[in-house]
Amino acid sequence: MKTIQKITLLLFGLVMINSCDNDLDLVNPNELSSETFFEDEDQVQSAVNAVYANLQTIGTYSRNIPYMFDNMSGENLGNPQLEQDKRIFLDFSFDAGSALVTNYWDSFYRGINKANFVTENEERIAEIPASLLSDEKKAKYIGEAKFLRALYYFHIVTRFGDAPLFTTNPVETEGFPKSPASDIYDQIVIDLQDAAEVLLPAGSDDAGRATRGAAFALLGKVHLYQENYQLALNAFNEVYGVYSLESEFFDNFIEANPNGVESIFEVQYAPSLGNAEFWFSDVSGAGPNSVSVRGQDYGMFDWFNVYPSDDLLDEFEDGDPRYGDTFYSVGDEYAGGVITEIALNRRAGWKKYQNYYKQENENMQSGINHSIIRYADVLLMMAEAANSSEVGDQNAAIGYINEVRDRVGMPLLSQGMSQAQVFEAIVHERKVELAGEQVRFPDLVRWGMAADFLADKGFQAGVHEVFPIPENEIGNNSSISSGDQNPGY
Repeated sequence: MKTIQKITLLLFGLVMINSCDNDLDLVNPNELSSETFFEDEDQVQSAVNAVYANLQTIGTYSRNIPYMFDNMSGENLGNPQLEQDKRIFLDFSFDAGSALVTNYWDSFYRGINKANFVTENEERIAEIPASLLSDEKKAKYIGEAKFLRALYYFHIVTRFGDAPLFTTNPVETEGFPKSPASDIYDQIVIDLQDAAEVLLPAGSDDAGRATRGAAFALLGKVHLYQENYQLALNAFNEVYGVYSLESEFFDNFIEANPNGVESIFEVQYAPSLGNAEFWFSDVSGAGPNSVSVRGQDYGMFDWFNVYPSDDLLDEFEDGDPRYGDTFYSVGDEYAGGVITEIALNRRAGWKKYQNYYKQENENMQSGINHSIIRYADVLLMMAEAANSSEVGDQNAAIGYINEVRDRVGMPLLSQGMSQAQVFEAIVHERKVELAGEQVRFPDLVRWGMAADFLADKGFQAGVHEVFPIPENEIGNNSSISSGDQNPGY
């Protein structure tokens, strides 16, 4: 089955936003508008594909998000050459003027606007003759836009808390005030429930597109973050057994196995589509930029800007094969032979999402897809929900954890553990299974454990659970003032 493709620049002029002040840049409104655009499937698909593109910006997964979250979690430490705009996430010294925070905000809000452009033209899409686009596909495309809008708002609300919420784009230049985080979560749930009803099952659509399973997996995660544990389990049960774990853990992180059996939703990369606009579309997603720089950034034979911390390395149990699949150490083999030393006398380098298994050096065109949700993550979230006081099924929780451990041949946990013991096992298992996948910091925040684990790195309770509202937003959005800034910034 073919993979979703990065598409046409055609739409970007219509939906581009400079920030959440929603000053629409109508490059050529006479040539392109919703009244003349949505006339056949190719145009609807291109509009939806444009929404996906904001997963591939420098401001999100193609470069900045790994640095931001792996650095804040303490999984990364920085080598001397690490740039200052990324080093500030190691010690929580970022502020409202930090470029990476601004790019994160802008990238996701631009994606939200592109999603809105699709959903607010649902009636226009419905008018397309069935001979050109079936009703099932019309609903499916709308569902994809709603899924992506929910995903983007989830990235916003978990990192900023209260924030602007809008599901239709303005016709005039205007700003939106901050909405309570609870309202944003409510909209995310609505979008995901709607999407789950119309998206196709896994394997029934082009690889890389949002599926019914992706909608339910994200819905379960959203409920988990809100501590609605039974609702989370209900959603996860729609995914349980539909996917499976890769027999080889490392196969989740190589270019040769995109969208594998464990993948529920991942960012798509395809170097063959080019990256001529990569450095010029850091938040817009416009132009050919379907590559990731993570290989070069993290690569121990290349830029080697960051390396895994001792705290992370020491978390792995003796004999856990995930250690060797997550990190390179002296004595390991790679495409260039046997590793005899690691630069700067580092104990290990990253192996996840690296191409050294097939080439001696990285370049700036990595085609390894980036996982956002995979089945092992879902199993461990199911364990957490089952272990909660609301559900109170420790034995079920242990069973889900053991599925993850059994995949890599680790000793299984015994039944009869207490709730506290199971939770401790979940914390450990998520740290080693999902290392370098940008889940550790959000986990610590939602568990209320960030101050305990990260205080020595500069984390301040009551401040760094969220990012600051970018100063550009406060300056450009007439509905947000400095008094709306998050506490401590």
